[in-house]
Amino acid sequence: MPDRTPTPATTAKYIFVTGGVTSSLGKGIIAASLAKLLQARGFRVTIQKFDPYINIDPGTLNPYEHGECYVTDDGAETDLDLGHYERFLNVPTSQANNVTTGRIYDTVIRKEREGAYLGKTVQVVPHITDEIKRRMLLLGDHADFDIVITEIGGCIGDIESLPFVEAVRQLRWELPPNDSVVIHLTLLPYLAAAGELKTKPTQHSVRDLREAGLQPDILVCRSEHPIPMEMRKKIALFCNVQINSVIEALDADSIYSVPLLMLKEHLDERVIKKMRLTGGSAAPDLEIWKDFLGRLKNPTEEITIALVGKYVELPDAYKSINEAFVHAGALNECKVTVRSIQSDNITPDNIAQLLHGVDGVLVAPGFGERGFEGKITAIKYVRENRIPFFGICLGMQCAVVEFARNVLKMEGASSTEMDAASPYPVIAMMEEQKNITQKGGTMRLGAYSCELRKGSKAAKAYGRNHISERHRHRYEFNNQYLQAFEEAGMIPSGVNPDTGLVEVVELTGHPWFVAGQFHPELKSTVQNPHPLFVRFVKAAIQHHKNEI
Repeated sequence: MPDRTPTPATTAKYIFVTGGVTSSLGKGIIAASLAKLLQARGFRVTIQKFDPYINIDPGTLNPYEHGECYVTDDGAETDLDLGHYERFLNVPTSQANNVTTGRIYDTVIRKEREGAYLGKTVQVVPHITDEIKRRMLLLGDHADFDIVITEIGGCIGDIESLPFVEAVRQLRWELPPNDSVVIHLTLLPYLAAAGELKTKPTQHSVRDLREAGLQPDILVCRSEHPIPMEMRKKIALFCNVQINSVIEALDADSIYSVPLLMLKEHLDERVIKKMRLTGGSAAPDLEIWKDFLGRLKNPTEEITIALVGKYVELPDAYKSINEAFVHAGALNECKVTVRSIQSDNITPDNIAQLLHGVDGVLVAPGFGERGFEGKITAIKYVRENRIPFFGICLGMQCAVVEFARNVLKMEGASSTEMDAASPYPVIAMMEEQKNITQKGGTMRLGAYSCELRKGSKAAKAYGRNHISERHRHRYEFNNQYLQAFEEAGMIPSGVNPDTGLVEVVELTGHPWFVAGQFHPELKSTVQNPHPLFVRFVKAAIQHHKNEI
């Protein structure tokens, strides 16, 4: 047997979450739910995601491929699961919380080119796995966290995930006893013809995991039906886990109900016992969470918001926006129904029909020319009909272009992203972006400061004048036209104090017409719903009452 090589001393304990049978089982939600329960007991918890694709990050991926690209304060373009982590824990994530195969290989190849390996043959084992292990331990090295939860993307058995699984196997051998736990999420399919759940896919998935050298400590079994005790015993027997470590994960009415379902199944207790964790409270304090769920499930108002975007066929493309409406709706004790509208399909002839009965319109972020004119048509309609409007990133830029064309009468006004030869480039590329050819990680990314104008709708929403919000874009409001816009009634109510770039615009004399260059949805959490979404929902509730 090879000698056991201990890792450097670390104060944190590590939980690894893997998945099998099929993708989209909800590893991120289970990881976030467990983290919430442990956090509610007083432990300091963070979650990281290791993705098996070769892209350096999701920044260059089409939203139809991978859903939204989630941006952190430090400018990392990351997997959308990091949004779940932040929404559940109310703790910011960073570049270190999301790692891809592409980033691992990029680091190793750069080091090889620099001669860091002293002429040795560079291989998956040990060089790739060593880099994976280094990054897995990174967040636990600084005494900021008691527990680091690592979600391994993909399915057990996928060739892409094997180096990650091998790295976990090695870490399990190197870390002190009781300092790590493996949780395997699997599926118990229900066969209607037979009228029963089937355990064989779970057995096969665990077999594949064990062949890769990992024995799960806890099994979380997704199911549409309750799992009988006899079936739990069977799963425990054939998968080599204790019967009370077979956790039932039934389909939930909301992702925010999952922590309470996991609490009922004692998932946090099993982890605490297996890792011999000490210092936490006897039971998790979930009063704020339960209050949120109570408001969410017992609304006193109901409104409909139109979400105008170009990726609406895939709900995950606007995941953070949809969740921000859940948070803001709960705070307002209001059920927010989001009606997705494909901006490609909008014309001046059908816009009234498409927006009939909506109480507010949000024009979503995006890149490229497709659907641009449809968004402008929608904004013109809500401006003229005094329907509450909220624009995000490209949504703000569309609001500026619409105002220039139809109020300032600047014929042909546009963004240079859509029309490089526009006679009125009211939205233009930032100077520092003009010579950039690399696509990934080169936009204005991450948190930037913004000073809000006193008395503006934005300042009243936030309740303060200095804010910081996350960005992901290349184009900006062209300040050459600033005076003309302000004189006509579109005021720059938010400005970056360092650059003078416009961050927020709003219309005077309109019930609620606010648009931001940043992405407020990325900072909305269960504990702190984003103030702009909260005020937008309030404005939509008022509009709904006025229309009745």
